[in-house]
Amino acid sequence: MSGHRTYSDIISVLVVDDSLTSRALIALALKRNPKIKVVGTAGTPLEAKDLILKLKPDVLTLDVEMPGMNGLQFLEKIMRLRPMPVVMVSSLMAPRSEMTEMACRLGAVECFSKSSGEHGEAIFAGLADAVVRAASQHGSAPRGMSTGLSGGSDPIVAIGASTGGVEALGEVLGSFPEDCPPTVIVQHMPQQFSKNFARRLNAISRPDVCLVTDGCKLVRGKVFIAPGGEAHTEVTRTGRMSPYSCHLVSGPSLNGHRPSVDALFFSVAQVAGRHAVGVILTGMETDGARGLLAMREAGARTIGQDRNTSVIYGMPKAAFECGAVETQLPLSEIGPSILRLAEHRTQESH
Repeated sequence: MSGHRTYSDIISVLVVDDSLTSRALIALALKRNPKIKVVGTAGTPLEAKDLILKLKPDVLTLDVEMPGMNGLQFLEKIMRLRPMPVVMVSSLMAPRSEMTEMACRLGAVECFSKSSGEHGEAIFAGLADAVVRAASQHGSAPRGMSTGLSGGSDPIVAIGASTGGVEALGEVLGSFPEDCPPTVIVQHMPQQFSKNFARRLNAISRPDVCLVTDGCKLVRGKVFIAPGGEAHTEVTRTGRMSPYSCHLVSGPSLNGHRPSVDALFFSVAQVAGRHAVGVILTGMETDGARGLLAMREAGARTIGQDRNTSVIYGMPKAAFECGAVETQLPLSEIGPSILRLAEHRTQESH
């Protein structure tokens, strides 16, 4: 079975909004679609957290303005607690607005802006379609069904690096065999150097190393380098035979970088969970720390380069100090450790 939802599946939805009226209208609008079942509603983030754990909904609709904790803050917590498709629902979610871009960076798969000038249930016209798209795009299968992550699918390796990373990545990939696990790398560098960097790594590595192109499939024996400059690289779930693909996602820089390590890691946490290995290598500042923590909390195995072998112990330090790093290793041990962890995950999936 494909990791994508088919339209014969029933999508369970939890509605989160502090307004009792809005909750009722959203539920009414969604219930008109026979493919959707509203399994519960919540008025506060605390109530929603309990219901997410209890009901395990396929999709969450989430308001932005709520008491105690706003929707974006709660969205970030959701992606650590239980990564899942979230549709943000608010009049603040205008296309290309700063709020919408922030929600997407934090993990929302759809942003729905309430229809202006409408009344009652008509305010939420089109929300059901957004929910169906969110479930389908995100590949969240109903409980009890295959998600396409077992039965022999390969785990993903996601690596982030910055200052000193060019040499570090060469050493890590030098230990990779020709049929290495599917690997995606974000190395901070200007756009004009990306192509030559990929060529250099390809020349010294046994697996095939190339730049990410939009929609490229992640398969064994392939290492993908995120191109610098214009877009973030994110991983999405596709079909069973090649369960993951890479996409170039436009948007503002994150942590001062585009592509951002956090953007990659958040996406991998969301779609792969425990079927992934995350690695943070040498670099300045903190990019990647929060995303690696999301990966670890989603069940992935995580590695950080140690202080002694890092050119700049900034990114690995931030990740270690926030609890994102499961194991700190010297650079020479990271490549072999990645392979061992990936092989262990592969054996578990069979």
